[in-house]
Amino acid sequence: MTTTLTERDVLNALKGVKDPDIGRDLVDLGMIKDVRITENTVALTVNLTTPACPLKAQIEREVRTALETRLPAGLTFQITLTADVRGKGVSESGDIPGVKNVIAVGSGKGGVGKSTMAAVIAHGLRSYGSKVGLVDADVYGPSVPHLVGATGRPMAIGDRIQPIETAGLKIMSMGFLLEPDRAVIMRGPMLHGIMNQFLRQVDWGTLDYLVIDLPPGTGDVPLTLSQSLPLTGAVVVCTPQEVALLDASRAIAMFRQLKVPVLGMIENMAFFDVLAYLRERGGPEAKRIVEGRSSFDAPGDERVYLFGRGGARRKAAQLGVPFLGEVPLNIGIREDGDHGKIDHVFDAGSPSRPYLMALVEQLAAQISIQNLKTPKMPKLEVIG
Repeated sequence: MTTTLTERDVLNALKGVKDPDIGRDLVDLGMIKDVRITENTVALTVNLTTPACPLKAQIEREVRTALETRLPAGLTFQITLTADVRGKGVSESGDIPGVKNVIAVGSGKGGVGKSTMAAVIAHGLRSYGSKVGLVDADVYGPSVPHLVGATGRPMAIGDRIQPIETAGLKIMSMGFLLEPDRAVIMRGPMLHGIMNQFLRQVDWGTLDYLVIDLPPGTGDVPLTLSQSLPLTGAVVVCTPQEVALLDASRAIAMFRQLKVPVLGMIENMAFFDVLAYLRERGGPEAKRIVEGRSSFDAPGDERVYLFGRGGARRKAAQLGVPFLGEVPLNIGIREDGDHGKIDHVFDAGSPSRPYLMALVEQLAAQISIQNLKTPKMPKLEVIG
């Protein structure tokens, strides 16, 4: 029955099955690999564009449905999902050798949790098995080493600086080079030199993602990086209140002016989850409230929107950029960062984990979308 079935038959059966995020055919994208046909079995591999793909279950389901409906009855199908993070596919002047994607994390103003989100993004991508580096480019307030619990002083081997490694991340920060409590006082040319060292003289090796924590605002460092380094894209972090959204809009305008794709917005401190707090921190009476929800009138009442509600989602829609997700105001995130264990926000049972995993998956999807956009053909002038 299956002796006449060929790999071309299998690929034809899968034509029209698309990556839901990218919107392009899996076969055309080269995501169908290792097709093997035996007596009654068809086995194949779907090679996703990122291990953090948020729709992997949907892709597997649609592939199986297409095979079952378009190939002869009585076959068994074995579908394996793997992932290979892709870069933009073309080399550009200024690329860092071995680094597939460079993601800048910025904000219009300070105090919105930008550095925390940069560290969370790096750890989140790493948790899926990707190779990740993290640059703390916030030279005036280098907080990444404290957030991730990294210490030491970078050493050089030959002419290459060795990054500090912790919890699977490769990290470079001005914080490793300063004495505690010492102020950073420098101007544009010095900043430019330091950024070049952090990016081009550090031995990053092979990375799927290099996450850069930018200083807040629209100053010298974002300008230097955007002009000297081909960025995959930028993420803008903000909180829901109007004053933060105004500054976030300016940050997005800056990236667009510098021709840097905006991968999306994150709404940090979106709400305070009273039930989660009582569940974690409360005594016996609090636990009874949680179990019975007796103090809340309806589902959703347990959320308190301290800084306004949904501001970043609305602003993202207005500006035409993806909304990556909301992150609650949670005491656990603050404590893990203070203790240098920000990766613990991804531990099983952490109330923030579902929000942060969803955020990381949406960002990974946007990076894939950006890298696999069909290049636009230049407009041809008609002569005649």
